[in-house]
Amino acid sequence: MKDKRILGIKYVMLFLNVSAVLYVAFFIWKVTLRMRQYYIARDFLDTVDSIPRSPLWVLTWSIVLVVGLLITFILREYVFGENQKVVYVSFGIDMLMIVVLMMVQNFNYNGLVFWIVANLIFYTKGRGRYISMFLAVLCYVVTDYQLISLKYPLFSLKDYFSYYPMETQQFLLSIYNLLIASNIVIFIIFCVMVIQQQRGVIEEVNTLYSKLRGANEQLQKANMDLHELADVKEKMGQTKERNRLAREIHDTLGHTLTGISAGLDACIAIIDINHEKTKEQLQVLSKVTREGIKEVRRSVNELRPDSLERLNLEHAILEMIDNMKTITTADIRFENEIGNLRFAEDEENTIFRIIQESITNSIRHGEAKLIIIKVSKTQDGIHLYIKDDGKGCMQMKKGFGTKHMIERVHLLNGIITFSGEDGFSVEAKIPIRWGEQYD
Repeated sequence: MKDKRILGIKYVMLFLNVSAVLYVAFFIWKVTLRMRQYYIARDFLDTVDSIPRSPLWVLTWSIVLVVGLLITFILREYVFGENQKVVYVSFGIDMLMIVVLMMVQNFNYNGLVFWIVANLIFYTKGRGRYISMFLAVLCYVVTDYQLISLKYPLFSLKDYFSYYPMETQQFLLSIYNLLIASNIVIFIIFCVMVIQQQRGVIEEVNTLYSKLRGANEQLQKANMDLHELADVKEKMGQTKERNRLAREIHDTLGHTLTGISAGLDACIAIIDINHEKTKEQLQVLSKVTREGIKEVRRSVNELRPDSLERLNLEHAILEMIDNMKTITTADIRFENEIGNLRFAEDEENTIFRIIQESITNSIRHGEAKLIIIKVSKTQDGIHLYIKDDGKGCMQMKKGFGTKHMIERVHLLNGIITFSGEDGFSVEAKIPIRWGEQYD
């Protein structure tokens, strides 16, 4: 939205410049007519060095060019003000018309340079503004009447003032000087107002920056609260999982082992008395033991990832990666150098969980954009290498997920290491029971 005060100042400047231009042109034309009317042109010609080719031509072109300046002003302010290219083209047209106008009037008035400078100050930004101001000031200096008249014969407005008596000359010259001085004063006021407006914009920018910084601090605090909430939720999940495992152990192993213990006590009590009865009791214990093993296997299978139940290991890993890609911007690449990834359930669970936890840590803690996962074969097992381009860490603090990975690998007699230099990497060497069959 445009500042109405600045727009009003521009109207005043344009009015003063148009008045000064028309004053010069009309005065020369009027004085020439009077001299022709009273037949005193010869006396006037004897006192001047130069006269215009045609006073009417000067007046006509002055009016045409002034109308042109008014048109470009209206187009710039009300039609194409938002189009920078059109604005700069209008400046070029203004400069051309002003130069022609000053030449038509033999540089008797060059205050129009202030008009073009004012517009350049208002519309241009940065370095271009200072270059434009320098060129405009240079133009004002080189278009000074006194300077140009030293080399070229120019008619002078003051010569036409001398046509009138001294008192009238002073009055007419006062009007002309008043127009020039008023134009300069209004130009200075315009510059001050533009500077104040820009200072207000700077203050507004600083205020917005302060608000933005405060919002950023609040966002960081909210982010920390979310991390704390996530940690609490993770601990709650751990507690819930422990409780579930405790229930499973109580309902399966506890019940089975209690029955076996009681049955064995009974066998000890009757083994010397009745061998057949003892044998029957041992058969019952064998059946109870098998049923207990089935229950334990059922509980363990519930800990197995659902994707591994539906798919083989490689497809389960690729599905997990695709799911992660849909909710993050990270580029996750999986390189399988083995081929068919078919192992025992505990081995597949360990490999799957290590990859899953590593991807989660890389995105959550490392803010990684690229994660590379490589699976290759060693002499007695597999080599699992996961590398990201995240922030890394020189001193790694082992959390629940990391400890869980270490425990899983150690249960398989494997080795797992971590490195926080140049991103973060996880390297695991897991022995594989190649060729064995499992129930």
